[in-house]
Amino acid sequence: MPSLLLHVCCANCACFVQQFLSENKFSVTGFWYNPNIQSYSEYQKRMMTAGYFASRVDMGFIWESDYVPEDFFSCLNNDFSFDKRCVNCYELRLAKTARHAKEKGFKYFSTTLLYSIYQKHEIIKDIGNRIAKESGVEFYYADFRQGWQQGIKISKEMQFYRQNYCGCIFSEKERTLKHKK
Repeated sequence: MPSLLLHVCCANCACFVQQFLSENKFSVTGFWYNPNIQSYSEYQKRMMTAGYFASRVDMGFIWESDYVPEDFFSCLNNDFSFDKRCVNCYELRLAKTARHAKEKGFKYFSTTLLYSIYQKHEIIKDIGNRIAKESGVEFYYADFRQGWQQGIKISKEMQFYRQNYCGCIFSEKERTLKHKK
């Protein structure tokens, strides 16, 4: 079975992706690196739920580091526009995943970001392919959005904490302002 290091943004997004990859004969290990998540309590909830999910499905899981929001803010280069911050955030997390995959001898890396109907799918795919060329680790691409409803069903059955924004302080602000209208 080929080994794949899977960047996990949250347990909810991992449900379908892990199942899909396992059914397609990958040996999947989850990888937690999400310095974009604000606040610290939100980060803790998502991290603990992701770890719990990994234990429930018997998936290896690696925590990259302690909470380092400075990594996220540094990658933004003072450009907080919607398009730039997401692209920079994707790049930050995928690059870290690929570096770790290379260090640990994984054949592939991928991300649960490809599951979300709210993320910029084509941009994530392009960044993953570029980082693969730079790192020498293959990027596994699949359009996991096909399992959107199935993933929701699984996460609800497992009674996971279900967040209501992407993770960064900007997405939380946008969600709050949208609901006030």
